[in-house]
Amino acid sequence: MANDARDDDHTTIIPVAPATGDTTLSLTGEFAAQLAALEAGVTGEELESIAALPSGSALLIVRRGPNAGARFLLDTAVSTVGRHPNADIFLDDVTVSRRHAEFARHGHSFVVRDLGSLNGTYVGGVRVEEALLDDGTEVQIGKFRLTFYPSRIDVATAAGH
Repeated sequence: MANDARDDDHTTIIPVAPATGDTTLSLTGEFAAQLAALEAGVTGEELESIAALPSGSALLIVRRGPNAGARFLLDTAVSTVGRHPNADIFLDDVTVSRRHAEFARHGHSFVVRDLGSLNGTYVGGVRVEEALLDDGTEVQIGKFRLTFYPSRIDVATAAGH
């Protein structure tokens, strides 16, 4: 049993190469992404939700603001954000304009577009009119800080896997 992997009673034994003095650990892309997400404060339940996203969809998770922990599914061509009761993503705070911003899907990518809001829309701390969103990007709308997570299928496809 020294150098083979077994799964007995949920215990996994990982083979270890003879000591070479090399302390480098090589991780698969997906494991590295999951590890980075955990370090960024993503819960196990959130990881499961992100992993379950179908191609062409994404998830926004409120990290800071009045609704911290709230999740919003982006699964339509355009999702509006604002303080208006008919907004797809209703953010109830005076720092959010009634028609503040929108998230638009282009193929398997998403952009956020400011709709002339008073307080602006920020991506990675920079005020934008429109910005392409990457995995883990922070979007600030008023007091709300949301993190963007696209479908893992689309992330893998974009990476060429």
